Amino acid sequence: MEFNHLPVLLDETIRGLDIKPDGTYVDGTVGGGGHSIEIARRLGTGRLIAIDRDPDAIKAAGERLYGLNAKLVRSNYCEVDSVLRSLGIEKIDGMLLDLGVSSYQLDTRERGFSYHGDAPLDMRMSREGLSARDVVNSYSYEDLSRIIFEYGEERYAKTIASNIVKLRESKPIESTAELAEIIKMSVPQKARRDHNPARKTFQAIRIEVNNELGSLSEALDKAFDLLKVGGRLAIITFHSLEDRLVKQRFASFCQGCTCPPEFPVCVCGKTPRGKLITKKPTEPSEEEQRINPRSRSAKLRIIEKIKD
Repeated sequence: MEFNHLPVLLDETIRGLDIKPDGTYVDGTVGGGGHSIEIARRLGTGRLIAIDRDPDAIKAAGERLYGLNAKLVRSNYCEVDSVLRSLGIEKIDGMLLDLGVSSYQLDTRERGFSYHGDAPLDMRMSREGLSARDVVNSYSYEDLSRIIFEYGEERYAKTIASNIVKLRESKPIESTAELAEIIKMSVPQKARRDHNPARKTFQAIRIEVNNELGSLSEALDKAFDLLKVGGRLAIITFHSLEDRLVKQRFASFCQGCTCPPEFPVCVCGKTPRGKLITKKPTEPSEEEQRINPRSRSAKLRIIEKIKD
């Protein structure tokens, strides 16, 4: 299957990165290469480092970026510091992370990301390591209910976890259809009418399999440290947990004096290291949402480094 993925908030992201023709940029989630192509096209003597943990993405993006000044690296974006060090790069002018799962990954049934249809339980972005099948069949009830509640924000997490544990005793849960059916039977009829009841649990398991929040937290600190003064970090999120993490970390980069308010003068000496380019998150226009319904939950936040 061809790696098709409509880049979300493309114009807003490219404009927000304020690309310099001689700059060095990182796309930490190259995917189908949509954002990367537009970054690379704006470079003269500059350089783009395009990273993705998915081997299918690297192959597809390599074909689309052929002839442009781009270097493709298969790695997790949270390892951006070691990737750049291996290339002899100390500082960058900008970095983009387009989080979540790509259209290709969702639509390629055998990858096991989607609750539509039937496929082996997988959900590994890297195609390596812990799989959704491992999580569903080996995690304790306590861990499953915690993951589904925290990462999926699912109110019926305990019932879903309980039914998973009970039904896997007779045979392992092997497929996306089996898991989706267990979730469906675990929630009230009303919840099934409001939206697909499997959505939140599948999201939660995918986040756990790929350590998405841990990778994001690690990458935010590394990426900001790697920016030159004047460099920008752009993050596109697709659910509230990611957006909250980005919002809070950006706020910490912009925080100045932390002395208690009763102190007459500042003694901590702390000054802001960053300034927000987007005071509020940028969201897709109605037109973009119409063309690409999967963009509906996207939020773009951009920060600029003003001090090392």
